[in-house]
Amino acid sequence: MTVAPLRIGNASGFYGDRFDAMREMLTGGPLDVLTGDYLAELTMLILGRDRLKNPSGGYARTFLGQLEECLGLAHERGVRIVANAGGLNPAGLADAVRQLAERLGIPVRVAHVEGDDLTAGHPRSLAAHAYLGGAGIAACLRAGADIVVTGRVTDAALVTGPAVAHFGWAPDAYDRLAGAVVAGHVLECGTQATGGNYAFFTDHDPARLRHPGFPLAELHEDGTSVITKHDGTGGLVDIGTVTAQLLYETSGARYAGPDVTARLDSVRLTQEAPDRVRISGVRGEAPPPTLKVGLNRLGGYRNEVVFVLTGLDIEAKAALVRDQMEAALDAAKSRPTEVRWDLARTDHPDAPTEETASALLRLVVRDPDQDAVGRTLSGAAIELALASYPGFHVIAPPGKGSPYGVFEDVYVPQGAVEHVAVLHDGRRVPVAPATDTLVLEPAPEPALPEPLPPGPTRRAPLGVVAGARSGDKGGNANVGVWVRSDDAWRWLVHQLTADRFQNLITESRHLKVVRHTLPNLRALNFVVEGILGEGVASQHRFDPQAKALGEWLRSRHLDIPEALL
Repeated sequence: MTVAPLRIGNASGFYGDRFDAMREMLTGGPLDVLTGDYLAELTMLILGRDRLKNPSGGYARTFLGQLEECLGLAHERGVRIVANAGGLNPAGLADAVRQLAERLGIPVRVAHVEGDDLTAGHPRSLAAHAYLGGAGIAACLRAGADIVVTGRVTDAALVTGPAVAHFGWAPDAYDRLAGAVVAGHVLECGTQATGGNYAFFTDHDPARLRHPGFPLAELHEDGTSVITKHDGTGGLVDIGTVTAQLLYETSGARYAGPDVTARLDSVRLTQEAPDRVRISGVRGEAPPPTLKVGLNRLGGYRNEVVFVLTGLDIEAKAALVRDQMEAALDAAKSRPTEVRWDLARTDHPDAPTEETASALLRLVVRDPDQDAVGRTLSGAAIELALASYPGFHVIAPPGKGSPYGVFEDVYVPQGAVEHVAVLHDGRRVPVAPATDTLVLEPAPEPALPEPLPPGPTRRAPLGVVAGARSGDKGGNANVGVWVRSDDAWRWLVHQLTADRFQNLITESRHLKVVRHTLPNLRALNFVVEGILGEGVASQHRFDPQAKALGEWLRSRHLDIPEALL
């Protein structure tokens, strides 16, 4: 018997995403399941600090606000809701949802998933949580839940769980599960799949991208899917927008998770119709025997001051204030343990405005002691107000210093985590770990196509022919680069080597850069190890989540064949 496709949408890509998205998705067209991704590495740290102030908190409160407006709509339309908004306290959020439903007089069955919290075993961490798969979600849905809230699950689990419940896939239906993982990865960041943050946005009508609709997937029993959006909503869905999201925050051809390891090198994309991209051919393998655990801890205190340098002698002005500040920090009672300087040459010669005549010198300090980054820094900077370079001023005076977080990941055996589905009637159903596992190994590098024949070239930005999207994974960053024609691929795959990447992205020259090749997507994925220090919460660099690293790469100039321009 053929099982009807599952129409599953997304209404949140992060904690703080568009509040009205839940209503837009529920009223914009038919859905079976609506998902919301509220968690990220930084979010877990924020929720951990919230929980210190209020032990009954630790979940995404905006989710409750969205439900207050939309719970009746979801109930009327028969749409189930699955969200990881439970954060550090899924049981607390489930209780809050029940209280809300009772107050609104809406009969809904609320379940939750727990077992990801391993903080007790990592006492130095503010939050330590394993990335669970979708099996607990599936158990809740099979038992009749209308709303399922979870803590730290993989982003794709919000789709694999409903898919397993709907289609009845066995745990070893790896190709089907991998298809759901790929669809889930495309959906998880909301409008990034429908034209948001899209490299080739200038190719499209700006009015179309002003308010992109959220994505949905029509998932089929064989694991294939169509990525689309509600009719009449803004944005676009094409092979480029889907490719960009597939490359986001991934690394090699093997994309591992608790349910399955999906082979990204097997993914095939087809533009089926306007705003409809079919995903097919996805192969899956047994999941690894371990689960990733994200550890968040407070690393100390951080502060910064940005000196504005205007007009002539920028380098000399920077050297003077740097010498003065270093001497003051050396003479202080407690010099910060980490001091970092960065000069951004945003100035232009003979500039028509003062702002465009100015460069920015940024000083960042870190220390376990708040006074060392607060009073020490502010005193040293403010006392130079009349005693330093001509035109001295700062963007804002430094404050007391704020705590910063550190992220790292470790791995534990799948069986070390007590994954539990807590059903709407209170029953607790243990979720067995995967028994058939496969140790994760790098996929073999594929054969490369023949390079383009020699011909005339022109110096031009890489972004004229290539798109990119970048993001963070702990202290590492990834930059996915793709092109839109076979000839461009033949050029890119031979020209943009790891060495060339390091020459173009100067910050990476002393770091390890690994290149992964995905021919079906005409894409390369570069992983830059350690460029983000101890993770986004440590605020290690100017762009702490590497969101614009890909756009910097696209702006760099290469000799590009004229035939591609």
